[in-house]
Amino acid sequence: MSESQIEWTDATWNPVVGCSITSAGCTHCYAMDMARRLEAMGAAKYAGLTRRSGGRTIWNGKVREDSSALANPHRWRKPRKIFVNSMSDLFHEGVSDMFILAVWKVMRETPRHHYQILTKRPERMATVVSTLIGDVLPNVWLGTSVENADVAERIGHLRAVPAAIRFLSFEPLIGSVGEVDLSGIDWAIVGGESGRSARPIREAWIDEIHAQCLTYGTAFFFKQWGTWGKDNKRRSKKANGREYRGRTWNDMPAAFSASL
Repeated sequence: MSESQIEWTDATWNPVVGCSITSAGCTHCYAMDMARRLEAMGAAKYAGLTRRSGGRTIWNGKVREDSSALANPHRWRKPRKIFVNSMSDLFHEGVSDMFILAVWKVMRETPRHHYQILTKRPERMATVVSTLIGDVLPNVWLGTSVENADVAERIGHLRAVPAAIRFLSFEPLIGSVGEVDLSGIDWAIVGGESGRSARPIREAWIDEIHAQCLTYGTAFFFKQWGTWGKDNKRRSKKANGREYRGRTWNDMPAAFSASL
């Protein structure tokens, strides 16, 4: 386990590592540089997962299933919110159905934890969960990433997934998502991109998501402005902070809040 600095979770668990770029939101994925650094530090788990292209590090499409990591959540006695595969995508085409089922078995056996699974491949998530898994675990949250209107169709695929909690990550928000249907969506995370090559976020894009969350009763969590503030000025992520409309927004899904 790695204790996490991500505002909406407590820890990360990576039984799978490695990925491939699928859409514009992946362009500056922090995990690509992280994997390269871990490989340079001698972490065999991350060896050979990235390549250099145009002066930057990118995924090479290889994924690695780490069976030795499956037992980790059993050892964590304190209940946690756990982000599953922060260094990969559990529903990547390179991850076998059998390994996904093995991950599900661990989550079923550790109901004290809440697991947050985020994918850019909700079509496969819907198929696997519906046909191979079948039951809905109350401690498993299933989500997809939507960085702009170009990939808004992912929301419909997510809605087809049997889940106790469905969530959307509008991060990095790099464009307007437009009018979207949030029915059946319990939680929305919104955040700007950070880093040297970060693309700007616009307050109007956040406004339209926030307004639609109010309409549909979706819990709203504002993670960060990132490198670009609401005044469209470049600063450190810390300097820009997390305040939106004069406050911080840390809302959690109603089903989770009711369980506390």
